[in-house]
Amino acid sequence: MSNAQETVKHTNEAVLDALQELIAVVAQLRSPQGGCPWDLAQTPQTLIPYVIEEAYEVADAIRSEQREAIAEELGDLLLQVVLHSQIASEYNQFDLTEVAQGITQKLIRRHPHVFGDVEVEGAEEVHQNWEQIKAVEKGETTEDAQLLSRKLSRYARTLPPLMAGMKISHKTASAGFEWENPEGVWDKFTEELAEFQQALQSEDQSQQQAELGDLLFTLINVARWYNLEPSEALQGTNQRFIQRLAKMEAAADHHLSEYGIEELESLWQQAKAQIAQDTNKAH
Repeated sequence: MSNAQETVKHTNEAVLDALQELIAVVAQLRSPQGGCPWDLAQTPQTLIPYVIEEAYEVADAIRSEQREAIAEELGDLLLQVVLHSQIASEYNQFDLTEVAQGITQKLIRRHPHVFGDVEVEGAEEVHQNWEQIKAVEKGETTEDAQLLSRKLSRYARTLPPLMAGMKISHKTASAGFEWENPEGVWDKFTEELAEFQQALQSEDQSQQQAELGDLLFTLINVARWYNLEPSEALQGTNQRFIQRLAKMEAAADHHLSEYGIEELESLWQQAKAQIAQDTNKAH
């Protein structure tokens, strides 16, 4: 065996040992004898918020490009996979072995150009093959798989609302459901804004919610026309708001709740100016 093969073998063994230790720790946390009350109280349903939260924290760590943070957050996400599998195994539903085998087999099936004799000419053809194989796996006919409403329903069920809205907007535009120019989408935005303002004058909250949704979806379409990403835009705004708030708190002599609106506005403008100055110095 070559040195390279020995290295790969030892690396694989270390990975398996680490995974086995994690599995054992989670099993102990779920054990009725000496386990953790919090872990024992969890169900797949109660863990849903944590799965979502950990996935977002992984994304945030990747954006930060900090190796340690990425590794830590991936570990937290892996814990959710192991914990869900442990709970399922306790009810004889499935275990981590089935989870790992299932995704391995799926990858092999959906990559016949790698693990079979299919030839492809590029990423687009790979995507087409993937969708066809996926449809067969789900028992769908070719016609069913091509239904736009079926694809959009999946986005609406599984993705965060802003991300789903952008996916739906792109897919429907590709199918021809599109304005002829940017002016058309801006006219639609103005129309939806007026309808939302009118709904706010009524006491029907369900109608207000519906019109707010229409307005947000139209704004998503505006973003698509200008090649902007709504989720990233809102994430940036959230971060800037918190950054300015932190500057305000650092400059304030008292808790912010003790200031009047004019004093808060003054602190806000000072914070904006300070951040802009710091940014210019950095560049």
